[in-house]
Amino acid sequence: MTSAFTITSLSFERTTPEQQKPPGANQEGPFDARGADWRNLQLGEIDLSRARLCRIDLRGVDLQSCRLEGTDLRLARYDSHTIWPEGFDYRSCGAIGPQAKLNGAFLNSADLSGMNLEGASLMGAYLSGANLSGACLRGARLAGADLRYALLRGALCEGTRFMNCQLDYVDFRCAELNNVDLSGAGSIRGADFSGAIYLDGLRASLLGRPFQELDCWNPLTRRTTRESLDG
Repeated sequence: MTSAFTITSLSFERTTPEQQKPPGANQEGPFDARGADWRNLQLGEIDLSRARLCRIDLRGVDLQSCRLEGTDLRLARYDSHTIWPEGFDYRSCGAIGPQAKLNGAFLNSADLSGMNLEGASLMGAYLSGANLSGACLRGARLAGADLRYALLRGALCEGTRFMNCQLDYVDFRCAELNNVDLSGAGSIRGADFSGAIYLDGLRASLLGRPFQELDCWNPLTRRTTRESLDG
């Protein structure tokens, strides 16, 4: 007589990259912490060479004693409180933060809300549908960027350069537009400027745009660009 049984489930508890904590001293091989949240950690002397840290949150992290040779930091987040190793060119490593060099980067639909992008270079970047609400874009260079359908609600855009940008359906509601020149924007069709700060100096030039742009209905905010400027 034989007996049989059915295995209904078989699972092993595995740590996903998003849950990975910094490696210990005996960690061997490339470390994977993609998308992890390491905010405000003091890492000490850790070898992160060739580690996969794309999309990781490094805001407020002390990395000054870490080894970062060949580390994948694409789309990692940092801020002015992140401490990098001496001589490490964090601006050009593909990470996102102040002074970052992200020309031509693909950031479509990225959630960048509240990020500090002061002085960042995003010329020709693909930011359509990105959420930049509350972000600091002071002095950022966005010439030629695709910002269609992007959210810039409450964003600080002081001195931001929008030359030749595609701004169709951008949500500028309550954004701060001090010292911003939008006259060279490629298009503002359907953009909403309701409640934007420092709009008075821009209103006349924006109302001089073609009627196809000004009288375009924004399905999200339910008003035309002209109505948002007149309000």
